[in-house]
Parts: sequence; structure tokens; C-alpha cells
Amino acid sequence: MIKELLENKITKNAGWIIAGKIGQMAINFLAGLLTARYLGPSNFGLISYAAAYTGFFASVCNLGINSVILREFAENPGEEGKILGTSMGLRAFSSFLSAAAITALGFLINPEDELASAVVALSSLGLIFEISGLFAYWFQSKLESKISALAAFLAYAITACYKIFLIVTGKSVLFFALAASVDYIFAGIFLFIAYKRNGGGKLFFSADYAKYILDKSKHFILPGVMVAVYSQTDKIMLREFFGETETGFYSIAFSLSAVWCFVLSAAIDSFHPSIVESAGNEELFGKMNRRLYAIVFWLSVSVSVFFCIFGEPIIKILYGEAFLPAAKILRIITWQTAFSYLGVARNAWIVCKNRQKKLVLVYFFSAVGNVLLNFLLIPSFGGAGAAAASVAAQIFSSVLVPVFVADFRENAELIGNAILLKDLK
Repeated sequence: MIKELLENKITKNAGWIIAGKIGQMAINFLAGLLTARYLGPSNFGLISYAAAYTGFFASVCNLGINSVILREFAENPGEEGKILGTSMGLRAFSSFLSAAAITALGFLINPEDELASAVVALSSLGLIFEISGLFAYWFQSKLESKISALAAFLAYAITACYKIFLIVTGKSVLFFALAASVDYIFAGIFLFIAYKRNGGGKLFFSADYAKYILDKSKHFILPGVMVAVYSQTDKIMLREFFGETETGFYSIAFSLSAVWCFVLSAAIDSFHPSIVESAGNEELFGKMNRRLYAIVFWLSVSVSVFFCIFGEPIIKILYGEAFLPAAKILRIITWQTAFSYLGVARNAWIVCKNRQKKLVLVYFFSAVGNVLLNFLLIPSFGGAGAAAASVAAQIFSSVLVPVFVADFRENAELIGNAILLKDLK
């Protein structure tokens, strides 16, 4: 009876996660579509270029806490005030430093391009307000994701209205650089109110707990940096070699290929608590992981085939002929989704097996390979070369490199069996 109730609650929680992601995706996609049409390939590429800097530093200022906080809530019930307060304090400090570093770097790299430097600086502010997203993990741990889903939906709606206002009033690209900050500010307000109304404890910072959680999460920081290297280097290099327009084409292709990934995120989020709970039963633990990997991989492959067939007419209809060169990039970049989300899905296994220390080896070799491939392919093939390098990096990271790292060979076997649809029942 208890098991049935728990499974029912997990199912409902997953349903709210999916519904929330669908709502967010719909609003964000529509707003992004209008923004791209308004800004054009060049200015849209500039926004994407700036986002690459914040994406890179986000992996640093997250401090790896996102990867361990769910387990902390599970192991320390009733201490959410300390867990959240300490985590947010650490994130706030690192985010301020990261935003300052991004601003300085933007001016150093673009000393004669004041617009690019300003857009980079304004975009970096989103890192500071992003810390409020930690509240969502608390609701997830309580299987109450409907609350965080509604809060995020409202924040996305407000941000979409902000972008539409900018378009209607003819504002410059500088105002669009603040969109991420607007989103995080309102999401944070709604989540904090919901947290207090649902019995959340008083937030406070604990120096002792800060040392403890950093010791737990530190092994995820460097791997996060490595992931950022091969997920953001392409946009930065494209802009340096080909300018904002090619970056805009690449960004549209990347965004379109990822527009449906809320489904994968929801599947991973909904499986995560049950995978953690099954860690004591090796057979069930392996089966749960294989099922998740199979869903992630084969669903991604199906969508990639769809984009390969219908990508060009989709881009023409949605973004207009000005963005048609993005179609050839889309046919390549879409294949990275299957492998990148296998890497995301693997995090639950890593935490439960306590294999964080060796994770850096996997991402180090993948990052080095990606940077080398970008240097080789981007000058000759532009956005298509960057897309091919990204796909290769994700395959290295999720499938190939783990085979040669002893601590991850077991997981590589789980992924291999999942791809072959073996032992799922």
C-alpha cells in the first residue's frame, strides 16, 4: 500500500515537472522566436556569444552543489534552512566573483567593441540571481515539483512579456541582455514565497556546513568546468573566426535542437529520487538506471531523425529565410542531444556510487578533444564544424572515455546495455 502511494506520488510529481517544462518551453520558444526575428542573425548571435561566457562561468559559480543537494535533503530532513541558506550563500559569493570576471574579460577581449563588451557585462548579472533556483531542489525532494513548476512558469511568462515589450518599443540589444536576470529575479521571488508558505525552515549560513558541502561537491566543480569548455568554446570561437552572424545561425540550430529537451530533463528529474532510493538494491538500481538511459537515448534519436528530415522547412517557417543557413548545422548538432543527456542522467549513478573524484578524467579528455576539434573544424567549416566537434565531444564524454576509466566502466556497460535495450524488465 505504501509502495503504491509512493509510486503514485512520484508519477504525479513527474507529471507536474513535465507540465511545467512544457509551459516554460512554449513561452520561452515563442519569446525566443520573436526575439530572433527582431534582432536578426547578427544581434542574436551577439546575445548568444555573451551567453557563452555566462554559461562557462556558471559551472564554476555553481560549485557542484546542484549535483549533491538532493541527496543532502534526503539524508538530513528538517535541516533545509541550513542546507539552502549555506548553499545560497556560497553560490552568491561565487556568482559575484564570476560576474566581475566575465565583465573584465569581455572588455579585455573586445577593447574596441563597446557594444559587445556591454552585452557581455549585462548578461553576466543573471548569474547572481540564478541562486534562487536552489529552492526548486527542495520542492523536488518533497515530490512537490508542481510548486516550483508554477513559479518558473510565471517567471517565464513575465520575462516573455518583457521581451515582447522590448520588441514593440524597438529597444536595442542591450535590453535583451538583461532578460535572464528578469527571469531569475521573479522566479526567486515566487519560489521564496512558496518555500515559506510550505513550511520551509529559516535560512541561515553555517560555516561548518559550508566546509562539509564543499567537500562533497568539490569533485563536481572541475568536471563542470570541463563540460563548459566543450559546450561554450564553440560559440566564442565562431564569433572570433566568423563574426556574430554565423554565431547566430549556430545558436538558432542549437536552440531548435534543444527546444524539446524539457522532456528529457523531466524524465531525469522524475527518475532521480527513485534511483537514489534504490541504491541499496544493486539489481533494482541497475535496472532503474538502464531504463532511464534507454528512454533518454532512443527518444533523442527519434527526434534527431525528425530534425534531419524537416529541419529546413521548420527554420524557414519559424525564423524566416534569413536564418536558413542554420538548417545544415541543425542536421548535425541535433545528434549531440542523445549523448549529452546520457551524461546528465548519469549524475544520479555517480552520486550514489560516490565516484565524483574520477569524473574529472572523463571530462578532461572530452574537453581537450573538443577544443582541438573546434580549432581544426571551425576555420574550414564554420558552424557545421562546431556542431560536429560538439557531437564528438558528447560521444567521448558519455560513451567512449568511461570505457577506459575503471571507476566508470560499470556505468559504460549500463549505458551500452540500455542502448541495445537489454535487461530493462
